[in-house]
Amino acid sequence: MKRIHSVVWKENKWYVAKALEVEVASQGLSEKEALDNLKEALELYFEGKTRVELTPVNRPKLQDLSIHINA
Repeated sequence: MKRIHSVVWKENKWYVAKALEVEVASQGLSEKEALDNLKEALELYFEGKTRVELTPVNRPKLQDLSIHINA
């Protein structure tokens, strides 16, 4: 069993759930549905793989950044 961190946010009517250790994301109409869908997507992503490589993420912390954009 592997532990994977995720972040969830709301975009309009959808909740988006994204894994931090691998580039896998999913969505749902509730936070729970988005996380359930992410879990299923991760299981499918790793299905049949004999070697699992995860980017180490230790104690993630959500931070806001202010940046200048010249658009």
